[in-house]
Amino acid sequence: MEMTHHTFHALGPSGFHRIRYTEWGDPASDHVVVCVHGLTRNCRDFDFLAAALAKKCRVICMDVVGRGQSDWLDTPEAYGYPQYVADAAALLARITAPLPDGGVTGFLKRLARGRRSVTIDWVGTSMGGLIGMLLAARRNHPIRRLVLNDVGPLIPSAALQRICTYVGRDPRFSTYREFEDYIRQVTKPFGPLTDAQWRHLAVHSMRRFEDGSIGLVYDPAIGTAFRNGPLDNVDLWPVWDAVKCETLVLRGAESDLLLPEVARDMQRRGPVARVVEFPGIGHAPALMADDQIGIVRDFLLS
Repeated sequence: MEMTHHTFHALGPSGFHRIRYTEWGDPASDHVVVCVHGLTRNCRDFDFLAAALAKKCRVICMDVVGRGQSDWLDTPEAYGYPQYVADAAALLARITAPLPDGGVTGFLKRLARGRRSVTIDWVGTSMGGLIGMLLAARRNHPIRRLVLNDVGPLIPSAALQRICTYVGRDPRFSTYREFEDYIRQVTKPFGPLTDAQWRHLAVHSMRRFEDGSIGLVYDPAIGTAFRNGPLDNVDLWPVWDAVKCETLVLRGAESDLLLPEVARDMQRRGPVARVVEFPGIGHAPALMADDQIGIVRDFLLS
């Protein structure tokens, strides 16, 4: 199934910025799955999952502003969930518009099938899951099913302190081999991956500079919020309790960001989520392994 690239403009504090996303599957499909990545990652993390879903639905994978091929913000302090949620809402408006990326042909195919409404599901890893949760807690949100990949309504300060050790840094490498070794190290908690999968993560995480060195394809300023003082636990339980849609939670058994007691409470309150745990994995499952993909696919397509 072929992937296509698209761009739209969203509004930020200094004006408009471009948001890039990939699209898989039939653009006329009435079942749309939106996938949003983690804090320092990008939309290409979902290539394996998107390819597995594309025969049954349309899959949209967004580069959050400041990451991947999306623009960087002129105001570093604007990197935060209000902007991310606003951009996600703009994306949802775009992909549910009467004339989506399928153009007139896609619209006519919908009419021929007698389908006018669009079903939206959301798959979010870490930061992407929090964006989905914040949207799903709002009145009249369009999300039918929500998948949270290793994130919940309480983020412990210890995990935030760990994130501080790498987010926003701008390391440079002289060779691709050095860069891939770095990616393997910082994403080691993703779990065991094949060499091809590690290479996929590395290739789509890199950019080359004019001097020939290799660095990360994100704006170092995304770490600004992590450097503005002591980091306490982030408590979003009121947000979680407002979520009503059917929810699946994936957890790495060794995760320090989604603690086991938090996952247990997520099964008892709010949307009363189903929780699936993966042994030998930390933060966060890469959603590249067949068993992980199968659980998400079955949940979304059942």
